[in-house]
Amino acid sequence: MNFEHTEERRMLADSLDRFIAAEYGFETRNRIAASAQGYSSTMWRRFAELGAIGALLREDDGGFGGGGHDIAVVFESLGRGLVLEPFLASAVLAGEAIALAGSNAQKEILRSIVEGGTIVTLAHDEPDSHYELARVRTTARTDGGSWVLEGAKSVVAHGDHAQLFIVSARTAGAVDDEHGISLFIVPADAAGVTVQGTPTMDGGRVAYVTFDGVRLDAQAVLGEAGHGYDTLERAVGRGVLALCAEALGAMEEARAATLEYLRTRRQFDVPIGSFQALQHRMVDLLLEIEQARSSVINAAAALEGDRVPRERALSAAKMTIGRVGTLVAEECIQLHGGIGMTWELPLSHYAKRLVMIDHQLGDGDHHLQRYIALG
Repeated sequence: MNFEHTEERRMLADSLDRFIAAEYGFETRNRIAASAQGYSSTMWRRFAELGAIGALLREDDGGFGGGGHDIAVVFESLGRGLVLEPFLASAVLAGEAIALAGSNAQKEILRSIVEGGTIVTLAHDEPDSHYELARVRTTARTDGGSWVLEGAKSVVAHGDHAQLFIVSARTAGAVDDEHGISLFIVPADAAGVTVQGTPTMDGGRVAYVTFDGVRLDAQAVLGEAGHGYDTLERAVGRGVLALCAEALGAMEEARAATLEYLRTRRQFDVPIGSFQALQHRMVDLLLEIEQARSSVINAAAALEGDRVPRERALSAAKMTIGRVGTLVAEECIQLHGGIGMTWELPLSHYAKRLVMIDHQLGDGDHHLQRYIALG
């Protein structure tokens, strides 16, 4: 297997890294995180101009990438900069659902996403779903020529500033059946939609969204009614890969910052990095991060393959990332001492983001069980 990126991917990664270093510094990122929007519309458009959004979608869908390694390259750079813009919610999760199941008219939304215009987000998680993809209580019933949507979705990324929701709802079957799940495109300003936004501990924003008798026409259905589970699984799988790559970038930055600190912090008139015990801990971190990198590469290579190998590779990567990310966060903070948790130091924000990534789209325990079940 060739682990080298193509020239185009290397150029994209270099462009993104330079842009983030020059224009998306730590103070800029903190100002964006503290804003009511939780992301910058200006930065979102500039990322679009760089091609970072288009790289996440296939050519047939208006992008120019869309492969597993394209996603990994973009999100590793985003993880290094703790970027807050809605790449995961809009371009990966919602974008892939539309790309897989949308009609030609619905796929016009993808063009606006690639251009940095419309924000679309996936509204799937529910208060008691516990990461189980098929567990959907929100319902949709037919009433004449319309669909009527009832239910609630929690932790909807960028939900308070999205223009469209991709909503999963049960149209048949029991609450945890894979069959009977349908997907709907729902305007955020539709009658009966209520959105309550809140900030997250790592600087992002999520929302609790309720649907109270929301009436939708037949064109709102994304794909075939009752057959939305496969689309959800593919979209969430791409999201898992994106999160793993983002965590990898964050871990690399945390390790680099810690290494620099050990080289400059002096004790007994020598850099503390000269102490053998600390050197051993840094070597252990490097080995763990490289193991995490291997799992991301494996997941990226399997993304377009058969279902079982694909899903096992994704769950293995997410499980590895969760464990290694927690280790990196803890070790880097301990090696910094008390200063490691101060708000002014970027390290504490990398640590919080790594903890949050472990809980997005399934934590390590969930993916371990899933990996075993798929075997």
